[in-house]
Amino acid sequence: MFRDRTDAGRQLAEKLMHYAGRPGVVVLALPRGGVPVGYEVALALGAPLDVFLVRKLGVPGREELAMGAIATGGVRVLNEEVVRGLGIPPEVIAEAAEDALRELERRERVYRGNRPPPDVRGKVVILVDDGLATGSTMRAAVAALRRLGPARVVVAVPVGAPQTCSEIELEADETICALEPDPFYAVGQWYEDFSQTTDEEVRGLLAAADTRRESGQLL
Repeated sequence: MFRDRTDAGRQLAEKLMHYAGRPGVVVLALPRGGVPVGYEVALALGAPLDVFLVRKLGVPGREELAMGAIATGGVRVLNEEVVRGLGIPPEVIAEAAEDALRELERRERVYRGNRPPPDVRGKVVILVDDGLATGSTMRAAVAALRRLGPARVVVAVPVGAPQTCSEIELEADETICALEPDPFYAVGQWYEDFSQTTDEEVRGLLAAADTRRESGQLL
């Protein structure tokens, strides 16, 4: 078990040391719980840290069913099978995407203020979260990130369901699940402290990462 997300990030970083000191490596964390983990990974690798937000586009009236997702940078990914199967018209998708984009932009402002989204084109991007259960958010993040032109997408989590980790391996260039317990139960089961990460903590960690960048501690 991990003591908390900080401990999990430090242990995960040990699995990623082949990226330490390499230029063109960026750590993107999925808020909120992925940010404390990602901070420790970025610190160990000497890489910049930022957030990558993903918001599901739910089918109207059946919001639990995803017809797509929208992510940092306004990138939109559609589940064509769901869209075709339910005959969802383009104007419904556009309206849902517009609503989701407004919420995404609000969260972006909360977390990064006026800083622009990270430029990942041609870079190695390490996508970090505190764990993988169903993996739906991470799959959407990988698909959206691909649209931004990174050289390589690495998914890294401290703990994940074995089947989900195997599925993500088919979509990312490299997948690292430090712990794959079977039976899995839930992500929080493998943390002694899995208390909710606050917006204030996220902002504080991003500010600390920015300070390191400005002081020349990052590549």
